[in-house]
Amino acid sequence: MNYEKCVMIIDEQLPLGIIANTAAIMGITLGKSIPEVVGKDVYDKTGNKHLGIITFPVPILKGDIQTIKTIRKKLYEPEFSDLIVIDFSDIAQMSKSYTEFITKMQSITETELNYIGITLCGTKKKINKLTGNIALLK
Repeated sequence: MNYEKCVMIIDEQLPLGIIANTAAIMGITLGKSIPEVVGKDVYDKTGNKHLGIITFPVPILKGDIQTIKTIRKKLYEPEFSDLIVIDFSDIAQMSKSYTEFITKMQSITETELNYIGITLCGTKKKINKLTGNIALLK
C-alpha cells in the first residue's frame, strides 16, 4: 500500500500530558504496524548514529470524543478497510497493565468505548474525506 497521508486526531480537551502520551503510544503502534515508513538510521557530521524516524509528516488534528467516535464508526465500512487504523480509548489510557487492558476490552462492546485518539494512514483521498474539515491541534 502507498501511504500517502497519515494523521492523528486527539481529543483537545485532554490535559497536555495525556495528549502527548496518546500521540506517543499511537506513534509507537504505527511504527510497529508499518515499519517500512521508518527511515534508515542517519549519521551526523561527527559520525554519531541517530535512529531513523518516520519519513513523512504526521499532523495532529484536534477533535473531541464524539468526533473521534464518529470517524471510528465510519472506518468499519468496507470503503475504508484498506486504511491503517490505530485507536486509543479511555480504557487503554486508564489501564495499569496490558493484561488489565485486555480484560477490560473483552468485557465491553465497541459502542461503549470512548476514543481519545485515533491514527489513520492510507490514501490522501480517503484520509481527506474523513478528516478534511478538522483543524490542527495547536
